[in-house]
Amino acid sequence: MAYNCGMFENLTSRLNKVFDQLRRRGKLSEADVDAAMREVRLALLEADVHFSVVKTFIARVRERAVGAEVSKALVPGQQVIKIVNEELIATLGEPAPLKFSGPKPHVIMMVGLQGSGKTTHAGKIAKMLRSKGERVMLVAGDPYRPAAVTQLQQLGERIDVPVESDLNVKPPELVARAFEKAQKGGYGVMIVDTAGRSQLDAELMSELKSIVAKVPPTETLLVVDSMIGQEALNIAQGFRDNVSITGLVMTKMDGDSRGGAAISIRSVTGVPIKFIGTGEKLDALETYDPARLSSRILGMGDMIGLIEKAEAAFDQEVAQKSAERMMKGQFSLEDWLDQMKQMKKMGPLAQIMDMLPGQMGQAARQIDPKDIEKNFKQTEAIIHSMTLKERRDPDILNASRRRRIAAGSGMEVQDVNRLIKQFREAQKMMKMLTKTGGKGLGRLFG
Repeated sequence: MAYNCGMFENLTSRLNKVFDQLRRRGKLSEADVDAAMREVRLALLEADVHFSVVKTFIARVRERAVGAEVSKALVPGQQVIKIVNEELIATLGEPAPLKFSGPKPHVIMMVGLQGSGKTTHAGKIAKMLRSKGERVMLVAGDPYRPAAVTQLQQLGERIDVPVESDLNVKPPELVARAFEKAQKGGYGVMIVDTAGRSQLDAELMSELKSIVAKVPPTETLLVVDSMIGQEALNIAQGFRDNVSITGLVMTKMDGDSRGGAAISIRSVTGVPIKFIGTGEKLDALETYDPARLSSRILGMGDMIGLIEKAEAAFDQEVAQKSAERMMKGQFSLEDWLDQMKQMKKMGPLAQIMDMLPGQMGQAARQIDPKDIEKNFKQTEAIIHSMTLKERRDPDILNASRRRRIAAGSGMEVQDVNRLIKQFREAQKMMKMLTKTGGKGLGRLFG
């Protein structure tokens, strides 16, 4: 799991400026803390965090920041940043995994307004649970929008999960029929995609209550579009007042909105966030982890998430062989190409760069991801235009071979020369790391 917090970009930038000022001071007076807290307060309000949450958060941080734990600290500024992180984690709430208890099948009911992403996220959760060994069934409980039923059926085909649907049957009866079928078929989880409306209305709530009366869900997940700001809080409270919401799924967390709803919603509604949606793809779903989300918001990166992304994307056998060749000084252009392909599997470069910590992260964010992706494509084209022998032994690349490769890849000879130079530099760095036993990594990662 790894959060892409594009929507927190402005907030992160504002907070980092405050933190930089705090780090520069050897001692912190009460006036210094107050000035910093005013900036933090403004940054949170601009990010659309609920005013009552901001007020409580600032009061808690200030009380600790002017106390003994900061005045006695060797590095007071760093101690204040630590307090901000701890209090932000407390505001974001505890991790809240799915709770499956009692006999199977466990029923997950997806609820939310039309367009919030219920259908897509029903498929995402089904894919995630199936990857963990669960037998999953999807139920298309929105007969009023045939397109939603078709979408769920297509998602089911892609992830190899059966979809129960019938446009001529009312959702409560369909859910009851599907539950009986899931019981007999030995399914562990049944996910119900319910109908949405353009706004909260009595008809929608009445139908949800009828479904719950027939088949009580183990989990009722409210899917909320995080880009609608504070309106998300009203929607969450509206649903919670009518049905027992057990968790939230915050979607579009890869967007560029102010994003404060994600910080406020647990404190205001008392309902825990269980998942975060970070894109359109079926694997763009992340289990909610407040500590790591806080780290990302405060610009501290998410190295754990980055490692998890790499582990999920990289073919272990290919990576092992590349590592062995690297240690022997035999790293080739073929290995480089393999590594680039595996890096691309990790997801959009903007997300990966956003996860890097410290100076390395700051430097990476100055580069346009589109430029890197363009460079990736050019590199792939050039290496693909080489023979297998040339990839494994670039020393044989004389002028005529380089002209042929440039023509074959649609590039200029200087592009080929630049690639070979970059590869040579990478080889030197890898040899240095091999000789020093990896001690150069500290300098590499800032």
